Amino acid sequence: MREMRPLQALGLSAMAEAAYLALVEQGPQTLAELAGRAPLAGSPRESLRRAVTELGDIGLVSGTDDGLTAQPPRAMLEAVAERRAREARIAYESATVLSRFWLDHTSGSNYVEVVDSSHGHMTVQQRVHDEAVAQVRGLSIGPVGGGGRVPEVSLGILDALDRGIAYRVVYGAEILQDSKALAVAHECVDHGEQARVFPDVALNVLVCDDRFAVLGVTAPDRTGHHSVVVQPSGLLDGLIGVFESYWRMAVPLPSAGEVFESGSGSMNEHRQLLSYLSAGLTDESIARELGVSERTVARRIARLQEMLGARTRFQLGVQAGRRGWL
Repeated sequence: MREMRPLQALGLSAMAEAAYLALVEQGPQTLAELAGRAPLAGSPRESLRRAVTELGDIGLVSGTDDGLTAQPPRAMLEAVAERRAREARIAYESATVLSRFWLDHTSGSNYVEVVDSSHGHMTVQQRVHDEAVAQVRGLSIGPVGGGGRVPEVSLGILDALDRGIAYRVVYGAEILQDSKALAVAHECVDHGEQARVFPDVALNVLVCDDRFAVLGVTAPDRTGHHSVVVQPSGLLDGLIGVFESYWRMAVPLPSAGEVFESGSGSMNEHRQLLSYLSAGLTDESIARELGVSERTVARRIARLQEMLGARTRFQLGVQAGRRGWL
């Protein structure tokens, strides 16, 4: 878990949090004295004064530059929490009223909202990561770069994983052939994501708990992106069912530490080869991934079939699943 930064989590600056902690630990101080305390030493005086103002605005610090005193946090921060809760209630009520007005003046369903997100589609998707309470389920069509973009972890995912949100994601098998996209997936796995792969994943979708889903789609003219937000409905239930079907059929994403070498034929090597086969990769693609010849791949598959008594590759997958190799 990441170190908790309680005041930064509320939107205060790192300097404001450091100043408050110093005042609590050291007692009342002048601004000049505070500027000499680690880790504030060397900070510009004006920046420190703005940080103190941040604290004063929510009642955590009182006094002037000649004498600053930290105030007990509970009552002050509970007041902040109540104000923000009231603002959240107003926001939801406003959303309800405006949605009703929207529906009265446009055509469309009350459980589907299409957002033109060509210039900020991640903002809509980030809601999933920020608002999840228990779990996020996702389908990803494959490499997440596209259009020359470098694949990267989407904003909010690692923070959600670190606060204990359970993630299950099925990636298109193409990710196995994109080293940068694969590295992004492994970074998420390192933080606790459960990841699987399956050929021909049909769409990008994120499901936030059982409350709503966000689908990423290309605009009809293929020059931008739309995000389709699906609220509780039969359609949302159907999307959840589609995900669970993919999840049951998919195989675990090979870990970054699983290396297929030309020697002993370890269990990790068998599992990686079986994962590639189950994900639908051709012998040519597997050979390219493993850095061996197609003949070597075919020979190792034949050896696995012999070990498991499988006549066909389909039977090989069945037998491997029964033995818990996948």
